[in-house]
Amino acid sequence: MKQLTVYAVALSVSLIFAGTAASAEQTVIPNGSRPSKTASSSQFTGNVRHEPVFPATEEAPFSVSYVTFEPGARTFWHTHPAGQRLIVVSGQGLTGTWDGKIVTINPGDAIWCPPDIKHWHGATSTSAMTHIAITGMKDGKNVTWLEAVTDEQYQAK
Repeated sequence: MKQLTVYAVALSVSLIFAGTAASAEQTVIPNGSRPSKTASSSQFTGNVRHEPVFPATEEAPFSVSYVTFEPGARTFWHTHPAGQRLIVVSGQGLTGTWDGKIVTINPGDAIWCPPDIKHWHGATSTSAMTHIAITGMKDGKNVTWLEAVTDEQYQAK
C-alpha cells in the first residue's frame, strides 16, 4: 500500500509538471520493472536505497525517485542545475545548506531546493527517512556531486 501511494503521488506530481504529453495514450510502467538499487558510496554516506519511478524525458524534463535513508545515512554535498523538490513520505530527516543551516523534515513536508544551491539531505541519526525526489534536467544534467558531508557538519544541529 505504501509503494502504491508513493507511486500515485509521484504520478500526480509528474503530470502537474509535465503539462500536455506528446502521446495521446496513457503509459503504465509496471511495478517491479524499475529495480531498486543500493546508492553509490561515492555519492552517499551510510545505507541508502534508490528506486527510480520515472526517468527524465523530452516531454517531462525531470526524474522522479523514491529514496530511503537508514539512520545516519545522507547524501554527499551536491547541487542541481534545475533545482530539486523533495516530499518526505516517512520517518524523520535532515536537510542542510552550505551556510550551515540544518532543518528537520517530517512526513508531508515538501522541500524546494533552488538551482545551484549546495545542499545535502538524509535521515536523522535515530530514524530512517524516505522521500520522493523530483529532479529537473538542464542541458542534459540533473546533479553535480561534491564532497562528503562530514560527521561534524551532519551533527551541527
